[in-house]
Amino acid sequence: MAGLAVKINAVALKDDNAGELPDLIAWAHARGLDVTLIETMPMGEVEADRTDQYLSLTELRAELESFWTLSDLPLSTGGPARYVRVAETGGRLGFITPLSHNFCEACNRVRLTCTGTLHTCLGREDAADLRAVLRNGASDGELAEAIRAAVTAKPRGHDFHIGRALAPAVARHMSTTGG
Repeated sequence: MAGLAVKINAVALKDDNAGELPDLIAWAHARGLDVTLIETMPMGEVEADRTDQYLSLTELRAELESFWTLSDLPLSTGGPARYVRVAETGGRLGFITPLSHNFCEACNRVRLTCTGTLHTCLGREDAADLRAVLRNGASDGELAEAIRAAVTAKPRGHDFHIGRALAPAVARHMSTTGG
């Protein structure tokens, strides 16, 4: 694979792919690929109700442990995933659990869109318009200060709670945020 480390991210959906996830993990691990599973997040106004598709990765992990040996890994990428080694496949498996296990206290991630919008939290309607800063003729130092101000204002946590409200936590879709 040309020296590239490849990781497959998959949103775990109760009705659509839950039964296929062990096969996906085994397939990827057989090819030396990591897999990270992600709980569905209430993002974007779409026609489908995410509440019906929510699958707790805590429950999925317990199911996987009924036929595989999972060992916690001390790996920390600075992101929200917690990693395990699957003894039977030799591969690494990540779990991103925004609903069943809030990970905000350790999150250092920000996302910069192609339009210059800097989001410091997926679960909040936060944003810093860096394109406007640049178009107003900002120096490198002023741009750095705008980024620093946005990161300093990073919220302590997201607002993802399936079942609390009918509307998603944020109106923007994940595809517009990047990810």
